[in-house]
Amino acid sequence: MLGPETAERLLNAVVGVPGIRRLMVNGPGLPKTVPYGPARGKPNPNTNRKTITVGGSDVDLRVQVGMVTIEVTDEATIEEIRTVCDRIFTQFPYQLQVGQFMKTQATLVDYAKYGPDADETMIGLVDPKRTDVPVMIQH
Repeated sequence: MLGPETAERLLNAVVGVPGIRRLMVNGPGLPKTVPYGPARGKPNPNTNRKTITVGGSDVDLRVQVGMVTIEVTDEATIEEIRTVCDRIFTQFPYQLQVGQFMKTQATLVDYAKYGPDADETMIGLVDPKRTDVPVMIQH
């Protein structure tokens, strides 16, 4: 799991690489309040829940960054991303996997959330339980 500072450095470096179509960050949730148990509803202090700046946009970390999934337009972009990761991850290892990890066609959840004319960049990024929209950073 990455701390907020390392996640910010990584995301800013990766966002600057040309050829990235979409990027998704996954990890365990960082809720503002305790969701269950005896402390349910009480504030959940966590030092990893911060606002970071990525590509000039402020992003509230809702998850502790554990996996970054990137959709690229061509193979050359993968090597540029590997170079960026080699520069950032000097103290600990990382794993870069190549394959198709994002949906390319709208699912029933996408249709229910965004309708028949959903933005292609949003397909597969829908969490049906979330009321707020994903952060979109345009470069």
